[in-house]
Amino acid sequence: MKEEKKATRQSYGEALEKLGEENPNIVVLDADLSSATKTNIFAKKFPDRFFDMGIAEANMMGVAGGMSTCGKIPYVSTFAVFSAGRAYDQIRSSICYPKLNVKICATHCGITVGEDGATHQMLEDISLMRTLPNMTVISVSDDVETKWAIEEISKINGPVYVRLARLATPIIYESDQKFEIGKAIQIGEGTTATVFATGVTVSEALKAKEELEKEGIHIRVVDVHTIKPIDKEMIIKSAKETKKLISIEDHSIIGGLGSAIAEVLTEEYPCKLIRMGIKDTFGKSGNAVELMKYFGLTSSEIIKTIKANN
Repeated sequence: MKEEKKATRQSYGEALEKLGEENPNIVVLDADLSSATKTNIFAKKFPDRFFDMGIAEANMMGVAGGMSTCGKIPYVSTFAVFSAGRAYDQIRSSICYPKLNVKICATHCGITVGEDGATHQMLEDISLMRTLPNMTVISVSDDVETKWAIEEISKINGPVYVRLARLATPIIYESDQKFEIGKAIQIGEGTTATVFATGVTVSEALKAKEELEKEGIHIRVVDVHTIKPIDKEMIIKSAKETKKLISIEDHSIIGGLGSAIAEVLTEEYPCKLIRMGIKDTFGKSGNAVELMKYFGLTSSEIIKTIKANN
């Protein structure tokens, strides 16, 4: 990993600007949060293709659906709690049911929203979005992966939910890294454990990997950037090749990444999975880094979990 850090919401804004230059059918809708979601970068460059819908997220989803039927490719942005939460009905009935080509890019997910507190810390969005038919669900981990995802989803026809973070995280990948929707990325060949991670927890898993290597303990990290469709082959391969399996996510352990992996294991290759995440509780107000420690989403907790279950 590089020392440089960047929030994936910032990468999203930059990627949108580039995509807007390449594709005139790209339009962006926001719900009065463009400075926070970074869609203001696109708005400044393409004011005629940017629509501030005000604090009316449900209406925004309906408008985006309508635009998609006219050949536009709407990128819809607001905080995760307002998109997956407040506008769930419209996403379900007005976008997923008719399988419309709308890209929902939700920033400020998970507990790393920090001081905004429990009401704004969306810990259920992966669960909600992955249960919807026709929906693709992506959770990005760094700048490079985000920019790939934002461009790539413009090429597929249908609803997509992209999970973006407020917290700046290390840049993991080189610019020439190859990604594919539905294919997780394995980092390392260790056989002691596999740590499945997504979003902001990928860098923590990689820190744990580096620290454990100093002690002669070798693990592999799997960046599950696509939650749906999940990479079944990678999950089964990891289960066969490593002694223990751990999932970690800035999300409830109910219905999220860990649940998705457990579903695959139950049907394909039954074995134990240790799920690290938010344990059936709401978040708390506080500094994002401190909240990661409080809820056990750090590299030290991953190391402790691997050693405790050795």
